Amino acid sequence: MKNKWSCLAIACLATLLLSLDLTVLHLALPRLVADLGATSTQLLWIGDMYGFALAGLLVTMGNLGDRIGRKRLLLIGAAAFGAASVVTAYAPTPELLIAARALLGVAGATIMPSTLSIIRNVFTEPGERTAAIGVWSGMSAAGFAVGPVVGGLLLDHFWWGSVFLINVPIMALVLVAGALVLPESRNPHAGRIDLISVVLSFGGIVTAIYAIKEAAHKGVEHADVLGAGVAGVVLPALFVWRQTRLPEPLIDVRLFARRAFSASILTNLLAIFAMSAMMLMFAWYLQLVLGWSPLQAGLAQLPGGLAGAVGGVLAARLIHLVGRNGVVALGLAMNAAAFLYYATLGTELNYLALLPVMVIQGMGVGFAFTVNNDNVLATAPRQRAGAAAAVSETAFELGGALGIAILGTVLTSAYRAGLELPAGVADLPARESLAGALDQAAALPAEQAGELVRAAQAAFMEGMQLTSLVTAGLLAVVAVLALVGLRGVPKVIPEDVLAAAHQ
Repeated sequence: MKNKWSCLAIACLATLLLSLDLTVLHLALPRLVADLGATSTQLLWIGDMYGFALAGLLVTMGNLGDRIGRKRLLLIGAAAFGAASVVTAYAPTPELLIAARALLGVAGATIMPSTLSIIRNVFTEPGERTAAIGVWSGMSAAGFAVGPVVGGLLLDHFWWGSVFLINVPIMALVLVAGALVLPESRNPHAGRIDLISVVLSFGGIVTAIYAIKEAAHKGVEHADVLGAGVAGVVLPALFVWRQTRLPEPLIDVRLFARRAFSASILTNLLAIFAMSAMMLMFAWYLQLVLGWSPLQAGLAQLPGGLAGAVGGVLAARLIHLVGRNGVVALGLAMNAAAFLYYATLGTELNYLALLPVMVIQGMGVGFAFTVNNDNVLATAPRQRAGAAAAVSETAFELGGALGIAILGTVLTSAYRAGLELPAGVADLPARESLAGALDQAAALPAEQAGELVRAAQAAFMEGMQLTSLVTAGLLAVVAVLALVGLRGVPKVIPEDVLAAAHQ
């Protein structure tokens, strides 16, 4: 196809914006404490809600794209994402901001699987497909890197809502270019979407996430937590059971019998779980501990994200040297080593020493996610590309959201347990978060304020170091799982390797 690289560029632009939107808010979170009065729990929900809504609907939207057309769904999603961005930018309260982030997640759920499934249908030659997915993964990594920089530039001059308004012109460009360039593709034999499966899929993900978050926040003894926990187990089990009995399921569970598919899904979920919380913690660390401006904090994280883009492009060549399992395991091991270094950071930073570690980590991310995404798409028939892409992205988004929820709770709990307040200082809002402590210190006498700031920063660093060690250990385990689970997967996966089994 003459325009296939133009199609890749449009898919990458949409993906760049979605990944940017996951990180652009991180630097704005301290502002939300001051401007909207958000609590630490609300801050976690503001950060999580976009990924939760996106994860809950990816499977449904991926299947919808297979049925009504991936191009059509992508264009609908781009228009909705632009509109939801305006609503988010002007949200006047934390509660409305959380709801607006949910709307962004719904719109994003229509875009992400569409971009991958378009790539899967346009690039049919295995080598080109892997290279194209490497570029796509690289742009996703670049979005994570550019997000803090763009956010920093805007926050240095405008209010926090400006970080969402940049979505509008970019999505307008995707709409116009996509309408002119993208080919339409769909599953010609797709049946209707099973609404019961949609409810079970969304309900299972949402209740599971709620149970985990609330259990970490207030304990498991509350009725709502117990009820959500039960639903978070029962609903997914019913969903899987129903898929085995439908002629056109939302997810063909037979795909999970393929080691390349299931191992890639699992390692992606665990890897992003481990890494996601650190992105948020670094934004807080650079601004609230080191005192850097939002722009300085964004620029400091840029090299790591750009290294991720380079890693995505190089991954296809590395496959021929060390195999698919070797590339994924190497990428995860590089990240584990980086987090061991992060556990040594303190209230003073030598950035030149940190820089190569961030580059190593970013390149490792590019290695792992590129190969895993290619494994997932290559082992599913082209006519089910949207559904396969949705499973991969669901694991990614769910892992990221859970990582922020669980590891963010670990950090918050460690901070509260380690905070030793100076005499005469009220417990709240200092005990809520580091940002709350800094705000409280601004109203205290100089000597007392200095004691509070030092105590709060020390408690935060203890929590960050603990979370870094936990992350490093988890990534090391996942690297071993990838090395074993993906062993024997061919370096070149033929086109539609499972087509015969699904006809």
